[in-house]
Amino acid sequence: MDWFELIWNYYLTLIPYFPPGAILQIISHGFIGAALFFLAGTGYDRLRLLYLDQMGGMAIPMPKIFTVFSILSMASLALPGMSGFVAELMIFFGILTSQKYLLMTKILIIFLNTIGIILTPIYSLSMLRQMFYGYKLFNTPNSYFFDSGPRELFISISILIPVIGIGIYPDFIFSFSVDKVEAILSNFF
Repeated sequence: MDWFELIWNYYLTLIPYFPPGAILQIISHGFIGAALFFLAGTGYDRLRLLYLDQMGGMAIPMPKIFTVFSILSMASLALPGMSGFVAELMIFFGILTSQKYLLMTKILIIFLNTIGIILTPIYSLSMLRQMFYGYKLFNTPNSYFFDSGPRELFISISILIPVIGIGIYPDFIFSFSVDKVEAILSNFF
């Protein structure tokens, strides 16, 4: 999920027919983005490298960080069962069922969203491949590598649990947000 797609989907779903998709997208992006930034900081703390072309080979010496980073990267790609999938699916249905837009406008909106859905896996999977399976660090001694400790693992998993939980049971978020969002939108539409 890239920034363009997040902002585009948020503004397009501010219609009175389907606002919960935007709320779910914002919450999902908050959890997934926070977890990925935390894991990027953990990786930097271990490696002291900033550029992807300098990294590589982290999957074997750091399997816990690799596993959680991979799961959260897949959640960022809107993998089914994760919160991003439910949010994007609701946004697409919200756009398709809206009477506010003409057919050609709907086709253009869905086309632009599809471009974001295609480009996101390209750069996300390229980043995973370079960080964890790249060739640079296989030739260097890995004595300074150490995997995630209990503190980092606890933080990562406690952010991962809501991502999976919202993907499986999104009604939990809707029970809190739908009435309030509809009350706010009734003032404008």
